[in-house]
Amino acid sequence: MQELQLEQLTKCYGNFAAVRDVNLTLGGGVYGLLGANGAGKTTLMRMLCGILTPTRGTVRCGGADIARLGEEYRAMLGYLPQDFGFYPDFTGPEFLRYIAALKGLTRAETARRIPELLRQVGLADAGRKKLRAYSGGMRQRLGIAQAMLNDPQILILDEPTAGLDPRERVRFRNLIADYAKGRTVLLSTHIVSDVEAIADEILLMKGGRIVEQGTVPQLADTARGKVWTLRTDAAAAAKLEAVYNVANLRHEGEGVELRLITADPPAGAVAAEPTLEDVYLWHFADEEGIR
Repeated sequence: MQELQLEQLTKCYGNFAAVRDVNLTLGGGVYGLLGANGAGKTTLMRMLCGILTPTRGTVRCGGADIARLGEEYRAMLGYLPQDFGFYPDFTGPEFLRYIAALKGLTRAETARRIPELLRQVGLADAGRKKLRAYSGGMRQRLGIAQAMLNDPQILILDEPTAGLDPRERVRFRNLIADYAKGRTVLLSTHIVSDVEAIADEILLMKGGRIVEQGTVPQLADTARGKVWTLRTDAAAAAKLEAVYNVANLRHEGEGVELRLITADPPAGAVAAEPTLEDVYLWHFADEEGIR
């Protein structure tokens, strides 16, 4: 397994820095990349894939610059962009055979991998269906399959669970958890529960920088003392919603239970055990339009 090293990685568009001075080492396991829209996640991933050239800094694989590795690096890489193109008149197997040819797989590898992957992503029974007839979730699962087609050592997935229903998301999480053994998987998502379930390490990205990094328990600990529950009546709850970052509101009979994310809780609030979602809301409230 080859480590990925990011050194002072920066991407600027004019005076705007989409990614700023990112230093990371990605070894084996699953890394979950969390951040609000515009945080720089997709730009970072595209530089890791060699699609975008950094304004400054380097990406190294096993100590060698990926720009110099060229085809050798691309052979180790699997990538699912947020929106991947497809030919609507192809069937799923036809599309994967086309991608396999682009990736340089042999006929034997192609014949072995395609049925295996279609089964793993739950598309084995859709073999004759044209892609134009696929649902959004089916297309997303096909995108995951094409990213894994060359059995990559480095798998980069940008919003892979978008459009998947809860059962499909569970299937995806189990697939990635098994696949990541001895490999590097980096995935971004807005669905915190997906990365909370499978990520070995979480990367929080804000304003083009990695602002926090650690395991789920380590990051949850950073929100300790900032998560509270409070039982009150409906009128008081409405007033609190106008002032505080409310992570959850649940009606219980005549009362309301609020989960608040704040360093300055109202009277009567009781400290609660933080979750990764609480960490997200604490760090990104200003970027998501949350109080």
